[in-house]
Amino acid sequence: MFKSPIVAAVILATVAGCENPPPPPAPARPVRTVTIERHTEGELVSLTGQLRPRDQASLAFRVDGRMIKRLVRVGDTVTEGQVVARIEPSDQENAMKSAKARLSAAGAGLTQARLTYGRQQELLKNGWTPRARYDDAEQAFLSAKAQVDSARADLRLAEDRLSYTVLLADGPGVVTSVGAEPGEVVRAGQMVAQVAREGGLDAVFDAPEQLVRTGPRDPAVEIGLSDDPRIKAAGRIREVAPQADSATRTFQVKVGIIDPPKAMRLGSTVTGRIRLAAPDGVEVPATALSQSNGRPAVWVVDRRSQTVSLRSVNIERYEAASALIAQGLDAGDVVVTAGVQTLRPNQKVRLLGDSL
Repeated sequence: MFKSPIVAAVILATVAGCENPPPPPAPARPVRTVTIERHTEGELVSLTGQLRPRDQASLAFRVDGRMIKRLVRVGDTVTEGQVVARIEPSDQENAMKSAKARLSAAGAGLTQARLTYGRQQELLKNGWTPRARYDDAEQAFLSAKAQVDSARADLRLAEDRLSYTVLLADGPGVVTSVGAEPGEVVRAGQMVAQVAREGGLDAVFDAPEQLVRTGPRDPAVEIGLSDDPRIKAAGRIREVAPQADSATRTFQVKVGIIDPPKAMRLGSTVTGRIRLAAPDGVEVPATALSQSNGRPAVWVVDRRSQTVSLRSVNIERYEAASALIAQGLDAGDVVVTAGVQTLRPNQKVRLLGDSL
């Protein structure tokens, strides 16, 4: 008895199916992910700087000479009008004596010329002297008067130069450095003492170009002592250097401290902190970036199916280890950050180190 061909085919297919079962599904690929969050405020940036006086003056003589005394040292407090140093005054004293002698001689000549001029005036009225002699007397009187004026000016100049041999503090403050020692010959304008004037402190920082360019305008700055962060004060940016330092490529930023505590002293190391503005987009690690049709893209995990899909994004800017995404991602999206090179669309994944 022969079986029909249809029954034989079914039996053969059943036997073949039992011998070659379908392959098992591929295991889910393990990946690391990050959940996208939109920050309501920017990151906190810290810089280390130093406390310096807001106003600092270099005291110097206005004439050359050998300095015979320096009456202040580093750390001394000075008041307005206090004597800081002296230079040898003999040359200026001799110049003043010479100017006084010239003034005395010019005064005597003026007296003689005045008397002669007066007599010529009286004689001219009565017609007893020629006009030419009167004119000569008048000219001699005016010349003698000019010589007296010149001698007086020379005397004032000599007196001023003598007063310049004494260096006075032009305001209250603290001596922060000295530039010459007694016995040295100093030049006019050479710094003898540097005085930090009373009236305020600045915290000075070297800020990177990116922070200066993208940081908030006029931010509130929190200043704290580096060795004791409990001592704090508030400050405002007072000055930003218009040009970067040629060696460090950083910009010097001066922050005026509001009501600094007494523990904040000149030269102290401080830490300045500012809060940046919240970014416009969302930030992802640089390792999350891939490409789709020549455009930047990221792999996004579907929460329900645990599969991935490639999504194109618009990048606002690149940072050292991250990228700021302007469009393409929303808060709550799960983005793959490691293993993106081996993924394919709709592939099952297993999340590592994620609470989803």
